[in-house]
Amino acid sequence: MHLEALRRRLARPKTSAQLCLLGIAAGLIAAGLIIMFRLTIIIAQNLFLDNFDDFTTLSEVQRFLLPVGAACVIAFFAYLTGFKHYRLGIPFVIHRMKMHYGQMPFYNTVNQFFGGALALISGFSVGREGPSVHMGATGASILANQLHLPYNAMRTLSGCGVAAGIAASFNTPLAAVIFVMEVVIREYKVHIFVPIMLAAVTGALATQFVFGADSELALISVTPLSFWHYPYLVICGMTLGAVAYAFNKNLMLIIRTFKPLSMLPRLLIAGVIAGGIGYLVPQAMGSGMSAITIAMTSPDNVQLLLTILIAKLLATLFAIGLGIPGGIIGPVIGLGVVMGTLMSFFAHMVAPGTDVVGTYGVLGMAGLLAATLHAPLAALTAVMELTSSPQIIVPAMLVIVTAYVTALQVFGNRSIFLQQLDFQELTYQVSPAKEALQKVGIMAEMNENFKLLYSADKEQIKESLAHLDGQTPLIVYDEDNGYRLAEYDLNLMSEENINILYVELDGVSSQATLADAFDILKDKRSGAVYVYDMHDEKEIVGILRWDQIRHILTIRNALL
Repeated sequence: MHLEALRRRLARPKTSAQLCLLGIAAGLIAAGLIIMFRLTIIIAQNLFLDNFDDFTTLSEVQRFLLPVGAACVIAFFAYLTGFKHYRLGIPFVIHRMKMHYGQMPFYNTVNQFFGGALALISGFSVGREGPSVHMGATGASILANQLHLPYNAMRTLSGCGVAAGIAASFNTPLAAVIFVMEVVIREYKVHIFVPIMLAAVTGALATQFVFGADSELALISVTPLSFWHYPYLVICGMTLGAVAYAFNKNLMLIIRTFKPLSMLPRLLIAGVIAGGIGYLVPQAMGSGMSAITIAMTSPDNVQLLLTILIAKLLATLFAIGLGIPGGIIGPVIGLGVVMGTLMSFFAHMVAPGTDVVGTYGVLGMAGLLAATLHAPLAALTAVMELTSSPQIIVPAMLVIVTAYVTALQVFGNRSIFLQQLDFQELTYQVSPAKEALQKVGIMAEMNENFKLLYSADKEQIKESLAHLDGQTPLIVYDEDNGYRLAEYDLNLMSEENINILYVELDGVSSQATLADAFDILKDKRSGAVYVYDMHDEKEIVGILRWDQIRHILTIRNALL
């Protein structure tokens, strides 16, 4: 009874203590998965590396063979599932959030965990946020499925899992919340925002408990910039916007070029390319921390930084483009820091004697992130949290806006995630009507005051209708016709003749939302659906008419 009351409360799009507590639980589950994922990578790398994510101590042959061998193992894992469960990462999560309420297939997540861990352990230029988002959404959807929560609540909890996953990856809870709202769910609603915020805090605290509270960019020192830097920052932003466009365009070009090949040769090619780049430029291997460290410790070595930038660009493009299971945000952060460090070389002409390397490195990261992902607010909050420096806000806003507008308006750049979704033909857009109805569980609006008659006898049906008050629906069932709604046919009724009008009923689970009923009735613009108990399809718990859905769309849409 308590669970049933919980489900009915969660069916309504309102903030509640129960939803907040479930958000915290989802955050803990997601954080646990991400902590296991990170520990797997750290423990494995400690076996053969002197420093985490630093492959420079390996021999040339080892640097070549490591990605090639990992690609073979990743391909083997994919082969075990018949390559049917290899849609992974943030684009796939966006699709599942929009079209399936965040429910994540299990085998896709298995591929994501082991494949992502192998890719990061072996030095592929991918990030851990892609697997973290995927696993966070999976952990939250498993919780919702086990409790048989309404799908609208499941969607919110999946968003909680995504936020906790990002927060657990980068220790940036606020940026995680903004990223979920700006990129994954792509809307701002208070009843969604509050539990997602709690889940992100939970993920960050769990990570801090295991790995400590230090940011991965703690080695970067931020120096306040004078006003004279701002005109140059506009130029930097425009450059970052152009690079983001070129990055996205070339990534999609690689994806299209290698599409005719099956997954196995693609992964092997990715391993060979990553091995070749690692053989020549070991600093370009890994998620990006090695490149960031070199950029901060050797900012004057322009030749080395340019070499790392070009090598890491190629390594990232081919790894992501050929299907290595990792994220794109980590490498983009590394690329942005290296680009910003290179830009600081000219910034010293504006203010000689001032150390602005760290500041420009952070600004390069912010601009490239915003323009590549089309997430300017998430990029700004990430910079604020990773640096813990209020002095960075104004210059970061200037660079982010310039980079974003340049990429969007000058080059027509789109979010790399949406481009990947379009290429894979995965739907991520729903109509405004359906999007509004997805927020309300069907249990919140169904009519529970009905009568169920297991008979097709007309006289018995007429007698039952005569004893009803006119507001109580009569559902009749027989084996030949299934469930039907029986009503007086007012158009053919007379004193001598009483005709019965039958309306065929389709059934939906009590977990469904109004959007599911809308999909069934939208073509007829009339009729009704019956709601059955999720545990027993023969147990009818309510009925929902088209008129109720129309009323919500026309009268209450602004409140959803």
